Amino acid sequence: MRRLAAVGLVAVLAGGCGTDAAGGTTVTITVFAAASLTDAFGELGQAFSAEHPGVRVRFNVGPSPVLATQVLEGAPGDVLASADPSATSRVAAAGATLDTPAVFARNSMEIAVPAGNPGRVAGLADFARSDLLVGACAEEVPCGRLARRLLADAAVAPAIDTEEADVRSLLTRIEAGELDAGLVYRSDVLAAAGRVEGIDVPGADQALATYEIVALDGSAAPGLARAFVALVGSGVGQRILADHGFLPR
Repeated sequence: MRRLAAVGLVAVLAGGCGTDAAGGTTVTITVFAAASLTDAFGELGQAFSAEHPGVRVRFNVGPSPVLATQVLEGAPGDVLASADPSATSRVAAAGATLDTPAVFARNSMEIAVPAGNPGRVAGLADFARSDLLVGACAEEVPCGRLARRLLADAAVAPAIDTEEADVRSLLTRIEAGELDAGLVYRSDVLAAAGRVEGIDVPGADQALATYEIVALDGSAAPGLARAFVALVGSGVGQRILADHGFLPR
């Protein structure tokens, strides 16, 4: 069994004011978002900018615990959207939020395999096969904890070859064919449609990731930060999240 490691995090994109192509002033808000929210929040950012001309949304994406630490260490940002309620609670307990964090979505786990399923993976039991290269998120992030819970519930002792810092790093390796299988979120399988295939996991509906969002106390544009939070919880926001495979809050 090989054990590999990869750690990566998109750099913080600081908010502030700028100038658009027409010479007008633009305002940028920065949203700290769990890696699994990348595609859905990209679309939400576009919707927010359409509702608020002159406002751009930039994203700092990565593992939820790391994002919480960045906020607590003073990284500039306006909104935190986390897949880990304990990470959000740390930020709120430190007085770094404007409001109480609110649940806005949930997510279930699936097995992801490269297109064509070259390893002939059928279920969780295959994660114990020594002839396969399989991966999971690191145990300290939600997708890693949920993966291990599902494997334990299925009485599978996995031969995990790689632990990735976040679910998108894991998904990228599966897409590239570097791994035969990995446990990711359903939303990630949809995001990589055609490049990976999803396999349902028994009991996945009993091991859901819970997503929380909150405006940050250090926001330079608290009104806009709260407006973005409101959009995510609105009918429009919930439809966008559902389209990307997220479950209702």
